[in-house]
Order: sequence, then structure tokens, then C-alpha cells
Amino acid sequence: MVNHSFWQDRPVFVTGASGLVGSWLVKRLIAAGADVVCLVRDWVPQSEIVRAGFIEKVKVVRGDIRDRDVLERTLGEFEIDTVIHLAAQTIVTIANRNPISTFETNIAGTWNLMEACRRSPKVKQIVVASSDKAYGDQEVLPYSENTPLQGQHPYDVSKSAGDLISYTYAKSYDLPVVITRCGNFYGGGDLNWNRIIPGTIRSILRVQAPIIRSDGEYIRDYFYVEDGAAAYMLLAEQLAAHPEFKGEAFNFSNEIQVSVREIVEKIIKLMKSDLKPEVLNEASNEIRHQYLSAEKAQRMLSWKPLFNLDEALVLTIDWYKEFFKNE
Repeated sequence: MVNHSFWQDRPVFVTGASGLVGSWLVKRLIAAGADVVCLVRDWVPQSEIVRAGFIEKVKVVRGDIRDRDVLERTLGEFEIDTVIHLAAQTIVTIANRNPISTFETNIAGTWNLMEACRRSPKVKQIVVASSDKAYGDQEVLPYSENTPLQGQHPYDVSKSAGDLISYTYAKSYDLPVVITRCGNFYGGGDLNWNRIIPGTIRSILRVQAPIIRSDGEYIRDYFYVEDGAAAYMLLAEQLAAHPEFKGEAFNFSNEIQVSVREIVEKIIKLMKSDLKPEVLNEASNEIRHQYLSAEKAQRMLSWKPLFNLDEALVLTIDWYKEFFKNE
């Protein structure tokens, strides 16, 4: 449950507010009565934050996460209390093609924000969105928070590095930072069509064969976007109550292992389609098998997911049906 008394009128700065998780987080923050300030780099009219009208209910700062002056000005002038850092280049294939832009956003963007927070004495809580990709390839599964951060490919390395930079600001500068590591986010509002869930739903709605870029056997930990938004808010509340949590990382997960082929077949079944997926077997520089243990979050934060996979997929499919109806 959201602690409305905690969020009421609280100045909250959200980076990456127009992204997949950011849009749902902003929706929840507005509902909780927070005074929300959003960093927006690119204007994307189809983004859920714009389509659903949330953008009209927040303060918008136009700028780039790599611009420390903009960040410091925002934190100071809006007297920000709580920072939730989601801004990132999140697509693995783009990271493989354009590593520098990914490193600049995901690594330099993180140190710029941490430094701006360090120089802004009113900031009380900082939640940094890392990723299960920060763990890289591992022999031992599931990942726990003690698993080493050892990304090898461009996207994974960008998350490992940003994660460690956040940790060093907590440890070396006593900055009130906590880190989240979640699985593959999905849900309504994801407009990155090369991601398997929105791409599959769009294909079926257009009566086209869904495309599987890999061989279909890659295993992922799929995590619903509304669960992610709720987890970030819970973590900020818990950090305020437990300052000793600073520097801690928490995995959030439904603790399920699902292959790409299985998730595509599940969507096909839920959408009552008889289309067959086209398997390209073209994936490279991607981790083969990932899933997370959320035992620490369950134990220390009394956290549990709000949705199971089937419930969340139905909500996701319904969102895209509505989205394409208005095309």
C-alpha cells in the first residue's frame, strides 16, 4: 500500500519520466499527492505520460541527464526531497550498435546525477534503477544481491558501471542512495517494438507472424511495469524510515523463469490467435539465462508483487488494443 502521508506535497524529481516505467511511476506519484518534477529529453507524443495527460499535472524540465548544470538547477530551484532515477538507454540491440551513446547516458548520466545530488543538501532519498543485466553472465542462478556485477557486453557493462557509481556515492559521500535491480520490464506504454512483448502484441493485432530475434530459448525474468513503479515508491518510503539502507541494492522479481518462445506462445494464446512465430536466430551479445531472487526485498521491505504474469499480460494486451484502435 502507498503511504499517502509520506508522498503528499513531497517534491519528487523523476528522470526518464517519459519512458516505460517513468510514465506509470508518475501516474502513481500524482495519485499519492506528490509534487512531481520530470526531466524530459525527447518529446514523444505517443508516450503514456503525454497520452494519458499526466504531463499536464507535473512540472517539466527539458534537458539531458548528462547535463549536470540542469540537474543541479532543478534540484535546487524545486527544492527536491526525493529523486527517482530511471533515465537510461534501455535497448540491448541499440547498445550493441551505439555503445558510446549508451555509455554516456547510462554511466555519465548516473555520475552527473549523483554529483548534483551530493551538492544539493535538501535531497533526502535517491532511488537508482539499475538492472538484472548489471550481473552479467553467471554460473550460479538465481542472482542474489551478493552476486558480482560483471557485465561483458555494452548494455550490461553500462548498468554494472552505473550501479557501482551509485554505490560509491553512498559509501564515500554518505549519499542516501538505494539501488533497484529488476528483470525485463513489460506493460502498456512500451513503444520499443523490438522488445518481445510489445512487438508480439503489435504483430498479432496486425495479423502478422510475431518475430523472435533469438532462437527463442533465452530465459528472462519478466516484471510488470506497475509492480516496478510501486516497488520504487516503497523503497523511497523505506529508505526514509531506515537510513541504514543507504548503499543497499534490492532485486525485485516475480521469481519466474520464462523463455522467449514461452512468452510469445502465452501472448498468442491469450489473444486467441493461431499465428506461428518466425524465429530468426539472430541475437548476439545477450545473456542466455537470467532470473532473480527477491528474497531480500521480501524480508527487509515486506515487498511482494501486485500482479502475476497472466494478469499483467492481459492488462498489457488491453492497453495495446486501445492504443492501436486510436491509430
